[in-house]
Amino acid sequence: MSGRFLAGVGALLWNAASDSYLLLRRAKDKDYAAGLWECVTGRVEQGESFEQALRREVREELGVEVWIEFIVGTTHFFRGEATPEQELLGVVYCCSIAGRGQIRIGPEHDAYRWATYAEAQALLGDQPSEAWLLEVLRRAEFLRTRLTPDVRSFFRFNGFETNGQPLV
Repeated sequence: MSGRFLAGVGALLWNAASDSYLLLRRAKDKDYAAGLWECVTGRVEQGESFEQALRREVREELGVEVWIEFIVGTTHFFRGEATPEQELLGVVYCCSIAGRGQIRIGPEHDAYRWATYAEAQALLGDQPSEAWLLEVLRRAEFLRTRLTPDVRSFFRFNGFETNGQPLV
């Protein structure tokens, strides 16, 4: 049986020079997860691919363009109550800033900071509400240090989209 659900993307930005990840704190007036740390997140709009949505969300939230380095993982959760209207499937990517763009946070966030993996672990602690971001960081750290430069370069310049070919 097929259902209805939303699609979303996440962009965890990594800075090679400082070996750090960008953490964003959701504004306190947000209707969901206010005050919690996250990476760039957003919904896929009708007619967009995951990568198009990712690039749009990063531009909207940070004002920069990104290179997609690799896929960190997929996600499934309910944004609040466990109803079809709140169900979300998503893809989380690790990205780097293309060129020398400067981060400009918008109204969705009230703070940001670059943190190494160890610094992020200390900041987020063992709070259940921060567990998803810690898992994203753990996976990104594992993959980033093991993917060869050739593999990352391939994905950076070719992306992950399969040109809309059917999967079934």
